[in-house]
Amino acid sequence: MTLRNNSSHPALSCADGLATSTSDLVLLIGRILLGIIFVRSGYGKLFDIGAVAAGFPPRGIPAFMAYISVPVEFFGGLALIFGFATRYVVVLMVGFMLVATFSSHRYWEFADAAQRRIQESSFWKNMGILGGFAFLFSSGAGLFSLDGWLRKRR
Repeated sequence: MTLRNNSSHPALSCADGLATSTSDLVLLIGRILLGIIFVRSGYGKLFDIGAVAAGFPPRGIPAFMAYISVPVEFFGGLALIFGFATRYVVVLMVGFMLVATFSSHRYWEFADAAQRRIQESSFWKNMGILGGFAFLFSSGAGLFSLDGWLRKRR
């Protein structure tokens, strides 16, 4: 993988070589850490999608969307971990995250300070995950991925 990681000034370039030499390993670790969030969250939901669907209408989402979002959450997480169709999965997961974030973590609607703090934390955690997705979309899955393996087989 070719990185354009040259720092803006030679005095700030000490980490450039390390970043270049470890980029594929770092991408693997990052994909696993991002993916596991969704696999863990989606796994339990797979076995009771009906219960998940019941919670959607109060959030302004049609119940049938649970039958789309739960598999996207779980299998999207697996695809991230394995680095399969990574950029396409990232686009799908960004859509999932935007809907989940703005329907479930509207912290500004909570009067109770403790609940507001919890929801605000979840909202900004999701924004951070979206930032991770932006980096992953830009960089791709890296060498240690199914995408990397499939690329070599061409």
